[in-house]
Amino acid sequence: MTAPRATYLDWNATAPVRPEVAAAVADALELGGNPSSVHARGRAARQALNAARASVARLVNAAPDEVVFTSGGTEANNFVLRTFPGRRLVVSAIEHDSVRAAAPEAAIVAVGRDGLADLDALDRMLAADRHPALVSLMLANNETGAIQNLAAAARIAHRAGALIHSDAIQAAGKIAVDFRSLGVDAMTLSAHKIGGPMGVGAAILRGGVEARPLVLGGGQERRLRAGTENLPGIVGFGVAARLAGAGIASYDGVARLRDLAERRLLAAAPDAIVFSGAAPRLPNTLCIAMPHVAAATQVIALDLAGVMVSAGSACSSGKVARSHVLDAMGVASEDARCAIRISLGWGTGAAEIDHLVTAWTALYARTRASAA
Repeated sequence: MTAPRATYLDWNATAPVRPEVAAAVADALELGGNPSSVHARGRAARQALNAARASVARLVNAAPDEVVFTSGGTEANNFVLRTFPGRRLVVSAIEHDSVRAAAPEAAIVAVGRDGLADLDALDRMLAADRHPALVSLMLANNETGAIQNLAAAARIAHRAGALIHSDAIQAAGKIAVDFRSLGVDAMTLSAHKIGGPMGVGAAILRGGVEARPLVLGGGQERRLRAGTENLPGIVGFGVAARLAGAGIASYDGVARLRDLAERRLLAAAPDAIVFSGAAPRLPNTLCIAMPHVAAATQVIALDLAGVMVSAGSACSSGKVARSHVLDAMGVASEDARCAIRISLGWGTGAAEIDHLVTAWTALYARTRASAA
């Protein structure tokens, strides 16, 4: 039996490692020096580390000395949420689990049915309690792709004397992200979302913002995260950041493919529901429900047909769980349980969209026939 051809449409979970990144990681493994050592190999390692830091900073228009490398986006989010003791936490209802779990006591900012944070509610919440706050609002949602009005949220936060952090992990590399013009105090990134290696991320802290160390025991990363840096991973992150920055314009084509997929899926399944379709969205993300067909059933059926998608976030140990994002948007539970996420990337072409539509249409026809 011939295996179905593979179509990967789960780029929001992880992007395939770029060949240039893999080569750079291999070279860094051969380098063999500790960036904290003062001898020749140590200096070479330090130079590679600094070059990568500059590339990551350039991707989001930050200064290199504002970048603190971590083991990934989850650690970076935990670092920021836990580094300002004495500040009450205010987070949006659609944040990633790594923010929600790090701030279980946080006040929650509601979102509308479009998936956009209610900034008037944020303004009222901050005005009602003048105790210093830290606000966390992601730039773009990992499930629906909805892009928040982060600059406006930052103005509201600062007017109330609050700091503001943004998880920009899904946005970086897909849309232009400008740390300076957005006006945030902290931002978090992850390498493997932009074609870099897994296990490396960054927290960006605006100059002048005082942070408490995440890990103690050494002077690395401005004494904010002790431990010998993951040089191969960081070098790969730097190369991925450079390539992602150069490739932003290519996402116009990705957006056209996403829109084509949306039109064709809705034509094949007229009762399907697109979430955050009227909001500004990442150019690569489509969250759609096939009514009366559970997300787990869709993911498995599409996988058997060679099409790889996901149900919501991929950060739940492989589980297909109910989406807190769709719940927060007020989506009916019977529709939310049928939602899948289709996410494209720079390697997606028209053939992948054809494959998706064919598999989706076949599944839709089977489920409707069995219900008849």
